Amino acid sequence: MGVETPGSQSSLHRANLERVVRAVRMAGSLTQAEIARTTGLSAATVSNIVRELKEGGTVEVTPTSSGGRRARSVSLSGDAGIVVGVDFGHTHLRVAIGNLAHKVLDEKTEPLDVDASAAQGMDRAEVLVSRLIESNGISRHKIVGVGLGVPGPIDVETGVLGSTSILPGWVGTNPRDDLAARLGVPVYVDNDANLGALGELVWGGGRGAADLAYIKVASGVGAGLVISGRIYRGPGGTAGEIGHITLDESGPVCRCGNRGCLETFTAARYVLPLLHSSHGPKLTVERMVELAGEGDPGCRRVIADVGRHIGSGVANLCNLLNPSRVVLGGDLAGAGELVLAPIRDSVARYAIPSAARQLAVVPGTLGGRAEVLGALALVLSEMGDSTLLDRAQPTDATALA
Repeated sequence: MGVETPGSQSSLHRANLERVVRAVRMAGSLTQAEIARTTGLSAATVSNIVRELKEGGTVEVTPTSSGGRRARSVSLSGDAGIVVGVDFGHTHLRVAIGNLAHKVLDEKTEPLDVDASAAQGMDRAEVLVSRLIESNGISRHKIVGVGLGVPGPIDVETGVLGSTSILPGWVGTNPRDDLAARLGVPVYVDNDANLGALGELVWGGGRGAADLAYIKVASGVGAGLVISGRIYRGPGGTAGEIGHITLDESGPVCRCGNRGCLETFTAARYVLPLLHSSHGPKLTVERMVELAGEGDPGCRRVIADVGRHIGSGVANLCNLLNPSRVVLGGDLAGAGELVLAPIRDSVARYAIPSAARQLAVVPGTLGGRAEVLGALALVLSEMGDSTLLDRAQPTDATALA
């Protein structure tokens, strides 16, 4: 094979192939007209490239309609590769597998002891991934990457997990490199809030939004930020730590050492004790939401208060980033308008009016699946397009863009 020189016709053609593959990979499926608009390539160039990719087995083309006219929908081939998602939570391990056409093929969930070590957790993940792959008759060489979600801050350069109150035995470990060594494929890692944002962006309540914030309220509070269709992590990977916005300098001491952080007014371990005297110490957020839906006044009051506090944090995001949509995830999203209405009220009160008017506050639609589906989406967004082209069967196509 000859060496491609920068600026040569062959290197330009290769770059255009990768642009088309990336556009289709990120969207799941696009018509050829949409590919042209997304990539800036001419309709004729797109037609030639799609034909070449189809002959090479990289994409599939199916008839569809767009604006009342016949069109051709282009998606990555179901045989082009398999992606795996792994999500470690407070009490669970979830694994999902999907193809490059954004189709989820299978999922499994197992309970996980919060006190399990990182090595024990990785052992469980390795076994569950192998079991899922084998039960679906998938060859391991088809796996192009694994997305890994962990509930804590990740150093984006080293992959090392920082301080986390959810899996304390994992602090300082490198789950990305560990799982990659076990499975023999590239592993991409991110925190649960970012993966929740990706999951809702691709499959759920964030579809169609280029700029959004995904707010997850659980044992902690975090936000996944999507700007221009991509996760924004910041240089240290800690962007979105909305839980540590100060609401009351005289408030409760937070685990971060400050007082009155948003987390101390909204996270489960601070909120549920407010109801222990009336509802018992075993109350969960899920049960609190159920009782509120049945009319329980104490649960409704606590949820409304939590919503108002979350809204204060969301108002700060509006003033700084001006997102078009906020998606509320976690068990609290099941409360619907009981929590969403107070969030909107606080945003209307504290955010710049123009930003507040442009914001839609909606519940997540994926529930507990958001993070593991986000792990699949992470692979789809981070993997290189050259990998797909190199895996495709060679063709005799010689058309050059």
